[in-house]
Amino acid sequence: LFDGIYPFYPQQRKAAGFDISTIIVIVVFLTLAFSFLLIIPGIRGRARLYWTFRVLLSLFVGVVIVVVQFTGDWETGWVQANTSYKSFSSAMVNADIGLHIGLEGVNITLKGNPVNQINETINYNEHFSWSFDANYDRSYSEGLQKGLPSPILYVAEKFTTQSPCAVHRQYRISGHYASATLWVAFCTWIISNILFSMPALVYGGYMLLVTGAFVIFSLLSFSTVRNIPMCLIQIGSATLHVAYGGSFWLTLVIGLLCFVAGITVVALHYLNLDLLKTFFDLREDKAEEYQEMAEVFVNNHFVNKGL
Repeated sequence: LFDGIYPFYPQQRKAAGFDISTIIVIVVFLTLAFSFLLIIPGIRGRARLYWTFRVLLSLFVGVVIVVVQFTGDWETGWVQANTSYKSFSSAMVNADIGLHIGLEGVNITLKGNPVNQINETINYNEHFSWSFDANYDRSYSEGLQKGLPSPILYVAEKFTTQSPCAVHRQYRISGHYASATLWVAFCTWIISNILFSMPALVYGGYMLLVTGAFVIFSLLSFSTVRNIPMCLIQIGSATLHVAYGGSFWLTLVIGLLCFVAGITVVALHYLNLDLLKTFFDLREDKAEEYQEMAEVFVNNHFVNKGL
């Protein structure tokens, strides 16, 4: 043994806290934000505040639209229960069992209270994917072969294609179309930023409204899973219930934010165009173009000669 571990045997996998794709997206958008903050001192006057507000708000909308596609908390549920740990064993453990449903699959967590029980570290986070390029049933079979804890296999079995719950197809299709509409929303978000920089302000406002509409469509697509009743997930004497999670509500906030911003831009275009141009730092350019000289010097010699 080396520090209590066999050195030439694979160790137990550690529970992952974040998805790698989520971290990559956040790093990319943070890089863009810091790059803008480096050039912000070169902007003069109140325009600096307007630029900061517009850019950071736009980046926030973009990063949320992309990140929520990789998160696993569109629906979440937790329960604490005394349950059997593994098959063919009478050992009982007290643990928190968590169910985290995303657009591409489900994460099932198992964490002991305390973590170290029956001479083992009980801290699992297993992912089972139902995307169109994955095979959920095969992932479940691999979990059986690895000998995952019984609570994880019990919850994962509820989402298999052969389960009497019959929720696999609904979650798979709903998540697929929710993801597709979010990618369309991301494209319209890019177009709106291009239109604002051209500048074509009113059309940028229209594209923000389209972005908000597609974000809301993604929520409606995912919420169709509530059209079928969820099977009862009974673990010991406790029942695991799921509800909409943080990603769902954050996406709703982003959709409403796009609607508010789009309506504001369109309304100002028709009601107070000067204020809108001031916010987008366009009024100053126009003033410079038509600026009149305050003091003019005339050479009388050439004036008299011309006359």
